[in-house]
Amino acid sequence: MNFVRPTLLLDKEICLRNISMMAEKAKAKGLVFRPHFKTHQSAIIGNWFRDFGVTAITVSSVRMAQYFAKHGWNDITIAFPVNILEIEEINALAKDVNLNLLIENLESVEVLATQIKQKVGIFIEIDTGHNRTGIASNKYLGINAMLDVIKSTKKFSFIGFLSHTGHTYLAQSRHDIYNRHFDAVLKMKALKNHYKKEFPDLILSLGDTPSACLCENFDGIDEIRPGNFIFFDLMQYKLGSCDFEDIALRLICPVIGKHGSRSEVIVYGGAAHISKDSIINIDGKRLYGQIVVNRNGEKILLDERNYLYKLSQEHGVIRTTIQAFNNFKVGDLIEIIPAHSCLTANLMGSYMTTEGEYIPMMGCDQSSYSGNDSASSNLLTASR
Repeated sequence: MNFVRPTLLLDKEICLRNISMMAEKAKAKGLVFRPHFKTHQSAIIGNWFRDFGVTAITVSSVRMAQYFAKHGWNDITIAFPVNILEIEEINALAKDVNLNLLIENLESVEVLATQIKQKVGIFIEIDTGHNRTGIASNKYLGINAMLDVIKSTKKFSFIGFLSHTGHTYLAQSRHDIYNRHFDAVLKMKALKNHYKKEFPDLILSLGDTPSACLCENFDGIDEIRPGNFIFFDLMQYKLGSCDFEDIALRLICPVIGKHGSRSEVIVYGGAAHISKDSIINIDGKRLYGQIVVNRNGEKILLDERNYLYKLSQEHGVIRTTIQAFNNFKVGDLIEIIPAHSCLTANLMGSYMTTEGEYIPMMGCDQSSYSGNDSASSNLLTASR
């Protein structure tokens, strides 16, 4: 059996181990475990979480919330600032599930207050250093203005403060991750202390994989929302969030060309499959993926001198050493470990497990599947 085009290979055993690890940590810390499902975007994979006691989830869009609501999840936080243009979809969704929305500015909450028809929970997003969205934790006037609208709207229930500490992904060391996480915890705790008299039941929610995996101090935090941990990737490995054996995804790509004069190997698998997220390699260049070759049933992880370094839409270009160049043959299947698993999964739209099971993602069902209907037994065995 052979893969004939780029295919996302998933090791279920590793996924279950990763879920178990995070669920046990949350339980030990007394934290609500509300995993972010944007990483896998699959109803089948979502069901794996149920065996670990997960009943509440995080998503990144109204469309994703609709998808998982359809598959039986009824406690959903949309951890993306509310888009007031989707108010009709939000109202329809809130009829059927316990829905929490995220706001970060007064304009959105004022419009939402005039158009919401169903009871919804409201989180205020706090920027603890990521500098993407959210209001700074010390901007009490702005927070108070949003809270005034929330309190005056009968359909709103204030849940608490939520932050994505995504700046841990930019850390230069584990110690740097600890510092960034601790700073975020202090900022969030200060908010809870400031508002707990008026809102004694408010919760603090943090979400990022590096700190969820590595940090131990969650004092004052009530909920964690990591997502990437289920698969991990090279980025997490380089940060120290996981061991190499914890990475559950591989993109299987056919070799379609070799150019000895440049020591380059061309694969069918480009930006349309693995995304243009990258990390910086040892040579200072962008690395989009690390390479695993299969020789006589044995997996060989090539070192960082051999890596996926250039992408166009369908093409991937692997830079190799002269010695490693001969490891590749046209027609071979190689594994590429992605720099970022979330975007790779999103682009691919489906998985093939190491047991040969096809798993669709949101927006992709069996009838529309045009990928590979079989698997290379050598690669499946080697990927265990």
